[in-house]
Amino acid sequence: MAAKLLLPFVLVLVLSACGGAKDPPYVERPVEELYNVAMDAMAAGEWEAAARGFDEVERQHPYSVWATKAQLMAAYSYYQRNAYTDAISAADRFIQLHPGSKETPYAYYLLAICYYEQITDVGRDQKITQQALSALEEVVRRYPNSEYARDARLKIDLTRDHLAGKEMTIGRYYLRSGQQIAAINRFRAVVEKYQTTTHVPEALHRLAEAYMSLGVLDEAQNVAAVLGYNYPGSEWYVDTYTLVTGQTVPGAKSAEGDDKGWFSRTWNSIF
Repeated sequence: MAAKLLLPFVLVLVLSACGGAKDPPYVERPVEELYNVAMDAMAAGEWEAAARGFDEVERQHPYSVWATKAQLMAAYSYYQRNAYTDAISAADRFIQLHPGSKETPYAYYLLAICYYEQITDVGRDQKITQQALSALEEVVRRYPNSEYARDARLKIDLTRDHLAGKEMTIGRYYLRSGQQIAAINRFRAVVEKYQTTTHVPEALHRLAEAYMSLGVLDEAQNVAAVLGYNYPGSEWYVDTYTLVTGQTVPGAKSAEGDDKGWFSRTWNSIF
């Protein structure tokens, strides 16, 4: 009973003590000191502290040269701790404020990488993959001869392959479900939009499957012709030839070269 009577009194003392506590007063510090502290945190791998430190540089000295550098360093620090949303926001802000800076190409590249590293498996929504592709293409478009563009081009190929993989996943589902028209639309999208990806031979084979199941033999034969012309040594062509003709391929050849122009002309001439 005594303990119960004392409890409200103790709570009042605790709350009074908390209410009496004050935040430390704001103290403006020299810009060089703030920047160096943030750099030390970054060197130690303390990315959150580094990001906060660089943000503080800009907050206390927004019109200094150091603030401009700190903006991009904050974006990099956020990226390193996988705080992609904050990194994207910081990089985009740098781009908006300093479009002519010599560091702006890196800001565009960092923005693209933040999206690229968030790409998920093909079973999930690919909005972030589309954003990554757009951002990577922007790097190449704006700075085609930069070191960032060289890496961006490689990642563009991987990103496009990923998007094609998503289309294939959906197309296969439609095909298994007996929704041939929907499946055809997906496979044609792969062939027409992602001709340089690894998924094209299978997409052509699945197109032939869908046309055969609909009884549209002429279309299936056309697809088989495109597949055989461009990928004569492919296992997908062997399967497609057998599917369409009921026979085995008479001496399949190995594919020589990879002339995408010929592929486009062959595809367009038939369809």
